[in-house]
Amino acid sequence: MAQYAAERAEAAAPAVADPAPLGLSAFALTTFVLSLSNAGLAFSKSEVATLVVLGLAFFYGGLVQLIAGVQEFRRNNTFGATAFCSYGGFWISTAFILLPFLGLKNIVDLITASAGATNAETAVGVFFLGWTIFTGLMFIATLRISGALIAVFGLLFVTFLFLTIGWMGGGSTHTTWVPIAGWFGIATALVAWYTALAGVLASVKLAKLPTFPMG
Repeated sequence: MAQYAAERAEAAAPAVADPAPLGLSAFALTTFVLSLSNAGLAFSKSEVATLVVLGLAFFYGGLVQLIAGVQEFRRNNTFGATAFCSYGGFWISTAFILLPFLGLKNIVDLITASAGATNAETAVGVFFLGWTIFTGLMFIATLRISGALIAVFGLLFVTFLFLTIGWMGGGSTHTTWVPIAGWFGIATALVAWYTALAGVLASVKLAKLPTFPMG
């Protein structure tokens, strides 16, 4: 009887669309814009230019990824839920760090004013170090999922690693490694967009882009 009731409940449960393309798209676009700034490719790396990412970081990279992560919980996808909710939180916290408070300077500038530039750069470096470690752990899990996700998380790991080196080193190290991280961030965004496109095209049965499933 219990098994029959469970089967009826499962049959009555509404189908949940795959949230991965949405989460990947939100992550890709936000990463792309900030990485263009870090690389100095489309506009110079400056405080004013970087602020353009705040809306994306709060709402698309942040809120939308959190929604995608919650939907992954409903689909019983632990990896997707952990990844999307975590990186949604990353983008919201990044926006908070960059956000000027009531016309005042952002958090990095406030730390610089009170504790010096070296401490401020080290603080940001530690922030990125934590995300480097987390991304490395998630990368291990992708080894049983797909080649596309291996590429996304592998490139993202290198991006965070170079950001960590750039911020913790300060000075010439910052001006060398942060732009390099920007280029890797752009590559990460492009691969994430590809993976999202593969999911969307598969859902409408238009084409099947290879994502190289593993195991």
